[in-house]
Amino acid sequence: MSSYQKRSKDELARRVAQDIPDGAYVNLGIGQPTLVANHIPAGREVILHSENGILGMGPAPAAGAEDYDLINAGKQPVTLLPGGAYFHHADSFGMMRGGHLDVCVLGAFQVSAAGDLANWSTGEAGSIPAVGGAMDLAVGAKQTWVMMDLLTKKGESKIVAQCSYPLTGIGCVKRIYTDLATLECGPDGLRVIDLVDGLTREALQDLIQLPLAAA
Repeated sequence: MSSYQKRSKDELARRVAQDIPDGAYVNLGIGQPTLVANHIPAGREVILHSENGILGMGPAPAAGAEDYDLINAGKQPVTLLPGGAYFHHADSFGMMRGGHLDVCVLGAFQVSAAGDLANWSTGEAGSIPAVGGAMDLAVGAKQTWVMMDLLTKKGESKIVAQCSYPLTGIGCVKRIYTDLATLECGPDGLRVIDLVDGLTREALQDLIQLPLAAA
């Protein structure tokens, strides 16, 4: 039986940040992905974008230093690095739709083995659908990465053969970063990039219930 420790939210954010190349223009979705801003490796220039009209965001402000006139798309206070800029959200969406972002990191309810993304609604009665800029980001960015817990609170895999929730984008997700493993997905299915210590590919395959190719 496997004995392993899940990545914490900050450890997962640090793992995502490691793979962002120097000089990349990156959008971080609301929720867990915003933590990536706090873990960009020292000396690496990453230009963070927010769809409400910011380029050049820095890490989260220190406690007591929040400026609520300076927020990201999730209404969280952020900082601005030297050279950062504000602009109209129509220009921001033009950047997204025009293919000017290298990477977007989004949360998800489900991702299929082929890279289909469902992250804006569970379709349940009483839920409030709010797609925001997710559809524009998912298909506009050069690479779409998902950052999420692998399992739901019920212990079900969020990586599925076919999404049952309303789709955000089809075949758009290239990588899935989870608290247990990092995977690539595409037309040929899922490939394991890395696993947390103590977790085997076979044990991960049992959790996901889908074939997994080795790295």
